[in-house]
Amino acid sequence: MQQQAVIFDLDGTLLDTLEDLADSGNSVLARYGFAVHPTDAYRYFVGDGIDALVRRILPQRTHDQSTIDEFTEAYREEYGRRWDRKTRPYDGIEELLGVLTVQKIRIAVLSNKPDGVTKKCVGELLGGWAFDVVMGHHEGIARKPDPAAALQIAERWGLPPSRIVYVGDTATDMQTAVAAGMYPVGVLWGFRTEEELRANGAKVLIRQPAELLGVLKKPV
Repeated sequence: MQQQAVIFDLDGTLLDTLEDLADSGNSVLARYGFAVHPTDAYRYFVGDGIDALVRRILPQRTHDQSTIDEFTEAYREEYGRRWDRKTRPYDGIEELLGVLTVQKIRIAVLSNKPDGVTKKCVGELLGGWAFDVVMGHHEGIARKPDPAAALQIAERWGLPPSRIVYVGDTATDMQTAVAAGMYPVGVLWGFRTEEELRANGAKVLIRQPAELLGVLKKPV
């Protein structure tokens, strides 16, 4: 029996968001008089939600709660203004989604971005495809790598987790897939390394989006 559905991570998997995330963080850091970071450093700052991002980019000495809360709000506002300046789907993603749609493979997005931002990004940049579920972080459900949200999607589909491929670019994604009992596929065009993905449970690594089609055809 072949896999029947795919859950995609968003940042670093479907959308190349790195520059807008980095530019937003660095803009706010500069405004507060803090040192900025190279864009590539944000590959390891992002992926676990805004709270984690803010703590990673701020100097350790500023980790009192009031500063973190103020900076978090400033970051949300800045990212809200510039999130789509450079962000685009990765090469081959649109073609992949088109084939999955024709083949009637169920597709969903699960991100640690806030739920509203996740839906906005998908709606404006990936709105040509009918995702069954688009879910970001929201109150009442834990962030990835907790598997609760992924399992919620499986339940909504009425599918056993073993029939679902989970596609992402970070350790967090692979850990989520493993914990949920889904099939972990790591992408090598995203933010993290092959070594990280393998070490955290990736069953398959793909270098181009179209390679996912071959994964879906394999019997489980």
